[in-house]
Amino acid sequence: MLSTLPATPMPTDRPMCRRQDSSSSQTQIRSMSSSRSKMPDAAAANTTAANASKPSPSTPHQKALTLETINPAVLEVEYAVRGELALKADHYTKTLDAGGADAEDLPFDRVVTANIGNPQQRGLDQSPITFWRQVISLCEYPDLLGHPLADRIYPSDAIERARELNKEIGSTGAYTHSKGVLGIRKKVAKFIEERDGVAAGSVDSENIFLTAGASSGVSQIMSVALREGEGVMIPIPQYPLYTATLANLSCKPLPYNLTEENQWGLSSDVLQKTLDDAREAKVKVKALVVINPGNPTGGCLSYDDMRKIVQLCYDNSILLCADEVYQNNIYDRVNKPFYSFRKVLMEMEDENVRKGVELVSFHSISKGVSGECGRRGGYMEMVNIEEDVVDMIYKMASINLCPPVTGQIGVDLLVDPPKPGDASYELWHEETSLTHQNLKDRSAFMSERFNALPGMSCQPAEGAMYLFPQIEMPEKAIRRAKELGKPADVMYALEMLDATGICAVAGSGFGQEDGTYHVRVTALCPGVEEYVGKIEKFHKEFMAKYA
Repeated sequence: MLSTLPATPMPTDRPMCRRQDSSSSQTQIRSMSSSRSKMPDAAAANTTAANASKPSPSTPHQKALTLETINPAVLEVEYAVRGELALKADHYTKTLDAGGADAEDLPFDRVVTANIGNPQQRGLDQSPITFWRQVISLCEYPDLLGHPLADRIYPSDAIERARELNKEIGSTGAYTHSKGVLGIRKKVAKFIEERDGVAAGSVDSENIFLTAGASSGVSQIMSVALREGEGVMIPIPQYPLYTATLANLSCKPLPYNLTEENQWGLSSDVLQKTLDDAREAKVKVKALVVINPGNPTGGCLSYDDMRKIVQLCYDNSILLCADEVYQNNIYDRVNKPFYSFRKVLMEMEDENVRKGVELVSFHSISKGVSGECGRRGGYMEMVNIEEDVVDMIYKMASINLCPPVTGQIGVDLLVDPPKPGDASYELWHEETSLTHQNLKDRSAFMSERFNALPGMSCQPAEGAMYLFPQIEMPEKAIRRAKELGKPADVMYALEMLDATGICAVAGSGFGQEDGTYHVRVTALCPGVEEYVGKIEKFHKEFMAKYA
């Protein structure tokens, strides 16, 4: 475990200073004065030179921070989900909010932010889970627990949970352990054991870190694991968090293409070629990222494909990073159930593989049916990571002190929801089932309508909350986009935003196979028929315009 650092002595640890008599003090002052009078000529010259180097009053003031002087790695970072399209959508939102002639000139009366999986944002308005808000409100204002009407306002299990959490945490305004509250980490361990069907006590809570969303965990792991110039295999299409993080660390993304016509499945040959190409280029492959279910694709990996990934990581000593934040967004749990990479790893026949593959998996309260994006809560679990490396990850986590406390409470509620017989169970089950069914129905409706459009095809989403239709881009549109200096799918998405107020993300922001064009849209928007109808109308007009 992490060595205990020697304590920095406090002032009271130091020897008491003796008071000097006046004659001794005067002698010291005279000695110091004498020393100054004998300052070497070289020191005096240095002082003169320093004064001479100061800018004269006529020298223009120079900024310390410019694009030329900041960290050059930052200039390489791109994050399409909140890029050009999102900025333009923000502008339109402000215009509509301000009203007046400019707002009346727009061909739409609201902006639909279909660019990001943010279920509770304005315009999407997914309702929060009642039990979550009840418990969190009691944790934030614990005096309510003693209110005479508390048991009329809150169900008994919400009151009991809040009391347990308040006892464990203390105050939501206080720092917690840098790994997160121990009691919550123990609940995460139990959740993993029950999810994966492994023995009680087999998951170590000391290898679980609560995080400010999964993104924070990814950044922590990458910053510790990677040295400058090393490579990470990432799926294409991919969530741009990964390329942005690698750019910031001056590391190399090593893309492996998913197979669109095979439900965005995985090819072992493609993985091996990516690995071989990296070695030929003298790039050390340090890690492999898998997003399952997929973002932006909505695809779910098969059990066999997951086994192949685990074996590849073992054979080549590669860290496996499993982004599993959409594990509760599975639409066909019979034919395409969710398997965690931890479960797959633990079911490998070879004990050397089970004990050898280094795995970090991530989960979040932002997705699933909770949609609590703004609370910033999640966790990461490490398997087969050397203990001294875990200590280094803990050291880096300590720099940020602790993850948000209400986000940690969210993790508690995620992994330990109401159970049958609890006072809140029926309402919790009703709310979560409705949200899940709405996402499933919208996804199916959207892919069916997209596939009926000329010049558009869309793989049905098996999970997550997005669709990633392919646009058969007309040559005239490609030429026009080139004239504008933009990828053709960016031009498509910008024109759709201008015409409909729907903000999507161009496929080029996620990476896509050469010669293909996509956009990503969410399945979160209520009034899906109107929403899809606007996309259909725009698409037909776009295809006719550039025919």
